[in-house]
Amino acid sequence: MASRSLRLLLLLCLGLLSYPDVSGISIETDNKNVKAEEFKEAILSCKHKFSKGMSLRIEWKKIQSQGVSFVYYNSEFTGDLRGRAEMLNTGIRIRNVTRRDSGTYRCEISAKSEEGQRLGEATITLTVLVAPTTPVCEVPSSAMTGTVVQMSCKETEGSPPSEYQWYKNGVALLEKTGTGSARAANITYTMNKKSGTLLFNTVTKNDTGEYFCEASNGIGLSQKCSVKRMQVDDLNVSGIIVAVVIVALVMVLCGLGVFYAQKKGYFAKESSSQKKTNYQSTSEKDFKHTKSFVI
Repeated sequence: MASRSLRLLLLLCLGLLSYPDVSGISIETDNKNVKAEEFKEAILSCKHKFSKGMSLRIEWKKIQSQGVSFVYYNSEFTGDLRGRAEMLNTGIRIRNVTRRDSGTYRCEISAKSEEGQRLGEATITLTVLVAPTTPVCEVPSSAMTGTVVQMSCKETEGSPPSEYQWYKNGVALLEKTGTGSARAANITYTMNKKSGTLLFNTVTKNDTGEYFCEASNGIGLSQKCSVKRMQVDDLNVSGIIVAVVIVALVMVLCGLGVFYAQKKGYFAKESSSQKKTNYQSTSEKDFKHTKSFVI
């Protein structure tokens, strides 16, 4: 058993000696997390310390959830970067970047030397920054005092995600922080800058006004929705009571009218008159029939 194990160990050593030596090399990058605004350029650096006379093989790949795809292979660009990218030594310059270019890229360099094959790689993350678009705002045109009102503001194109600021009559609304000027202002609403909601738990007539929202993420110009007016009115309790009373009076008067007509026998007279008319019509028909029979 021991001799068999010794033979396997010797075969393994001979196998390793028969293959060229593969060792790692150090690959560096100026920036592992590159950020670039959309439609501008981005540079992904990849540096090595090989001598100029060495034969290098350079490949760039994009790592995605569905798998790894080549970006630069066999000395040419492929896919979306074809015609938009160029090599900077072993790095890449991408022109007119789009949000689809965001992702993780890997630079792989291999070189042959007297010691054998040498390999190295570096990983760079590219984030394309996108300015916000015009947000969609929802503001009710009317509301009753004491009710709950929620306004919303949202845009989905910005990267990083936008934050939202609400305005009333052209003045920026304060956040309800519980301290400082926000507390002194006796704020009756809650503004969420992350989600873009503006919530009134009990809206009042003082909340009547013209509202709009502004979206911004630090990239490009901020965008705002069109101005919308919300009118808050008191619930007209007295008007509702008067309407109910009027309807009740009309129903009572109709009931009294029907009762009076029945008491006077108007419905009975009409029924008797109808029966008499029917009897006369039947008698006339019988008389005509008898007369024709006699003749």
